[in-house]
Parts: sequence; C-alpha cells; structure tokens
Amino acid sequence: MTVLPVGRHGLLVELPTAEAAEALHAELLRRRADGTLPPVREIVPGARTVLLEGLAEARRLAEELPRWRIPPLSRTAESAVRIPVRYDGPDLADVAALWGVAEEEVVRVHASAAYRVAFCGFAPGFGYLTGLDEKYHVPRRPSPRTRVPAGAVGLAGAYAGVYPRSSPGGWQLIGTAVDTVLWDPDRSPAALLAPGTRVRFVPVEG
Repeated sequence: MTVLPVGRHGLLVELPTAEAAEALHAELLRRRADGTLPPVREIVPGARTVLLEGLAEARRLAEELPRWRIPPLSRTAESAVRIPVRYDGPDLADVAALWGVAEEEVVRVHASAAYRVAFCGFAPGFGYLTGLDEKYHVPRRPSPRTRVPAGAVGLAGAYAGVYPRSSPGGWQLIGTAVDTVLWDPDRSPAALLAPGTRVRFVPVEG
C-alpha cells in the first residue's frame, strides 16, 4: 500500500491488486458508517486506487492506513441488485469458444457468479463488476463496435458490465439486460449501480 497526499485535504491510496482496492474501499465505507473514520467528503475507488477527498485529518490517516487490518472482501448475495438478462449477445459463441465450453455453460457461469461494483467510469451509470473467476477472463474484441446498444451485457478482462446507454465499445457482448435502467437523471440516485453494490444476473427467456 502506498499513501500519497493530494493537496491539503486528500489522499490517494495505491494498492497492489484490484481485490485489495475493493477491500480497502469496503472497509472505508464501513468505518465511515460506524463513525470511526475521520470526516471525508468523497471516497472514490479506481481499478487499483482509492481517492479520499475533503478529509478532515489527512496526515493522521495517512500514517494509520498502512497499519490497518483490512478484512477479506465479502461477495455474498445479500441485498444484491438483481438484473434480468436475456443471453442473446452476438459474442456469446465467441466467449464459449474462448472458455472451451458450450454456450449454455457461459450462461450458467455468468449468472452464478456474485458480482460487486469495483468502480464506475466510461459512461454515467457504468459499473465495472468483479466476481468472475480468473479463468473466465476474456480479452476485448480486436475491433471495437461503433455502436453498442443500451442494456448490452459484456465481458472484458477481469470485468463484467452493462452498457447504460448506446455508445462505442469493445467488450464481448453476451446478453441484454431486460427492464433495467442503469442511469436516470430524474431518479435519486441517478445511477442504479454504485461502487460497493453487489449484483446478480438472472437469466430470462425470450
């Protein structure tokens, strides 16, 4: 763990792995909730970093953080956001070939994993979900699509995700989220998925 100052009231914590960043983010949220974390305006996770902004006691926390005992990340399905998915993606057969399994097994594996939003980015409402075993990680497409429809469920590297709106993209598309709005500016909160949110995908027919 490396703790770097960001101005007078911020810290950037660099972690060795994505799993370590997720675990620290979860522990920071827990400590903020129970009042044992100094007041902080924002806690923003990244792929292997966590940024704390508007921190009341930045120097003291910078000294204490490396000595914290951070519990392993829990991936239970309690209070998970359930997203219905129709597994009709154009890359389903390609993902099955990469995994060396039948298409039905891709559906089973993808839907049986317990996911967690590691961080958000790329587009409003887009959550990078971790939870798939490393042997199921797949590369991005060699040629990105110029248009991926809203609701497309995809895989890329260590992550799964759902496109909140139509946009270009290079993820391997295996399905379509059904009746799920990832981003709605008229809703509070606007984003269905936030860092730390647990997610389960539920196969549907048709």
